[in-house]
Amino acid sequence: MDPFIPPPDFPPRSPLVRGCTACGACCAAPDIHALGKPLGVVCRHLGRDCLCGIYAARPAVCRNYQPDWVCGEVAPLPTLEARVRRFLEIYGLEEERSP
Repeated sequence: MDPFIPPPDFPPRSPLVRGCTACGACCAAPDIHALGKPLGVVCRHLGRDCLCGIYAARPAVCRNYQPDWVCGEVAPLPTLEARVRRFLEIYGLEEERSP
């Protein structure tokens, strides 16, 4: 299965976007237990440029994350907050987000 093909109820995304877009959503939306980072909270290591400040020493969960169709869905949004909101909407996690 191609991880860049969205589910049937989502519009198709560009097949050219198959790598990290440096949108920051994967460092802000999901919870990252290894870093003590709650759901919907920006990782303390994410820089203003949406790049990881501990990239060489990042935990395995971050190392193993692979871009997929969700990246193409959220990357075009204009702000990190909008990207996080959409990421959480896709996975049905809006209500679980930390205040």
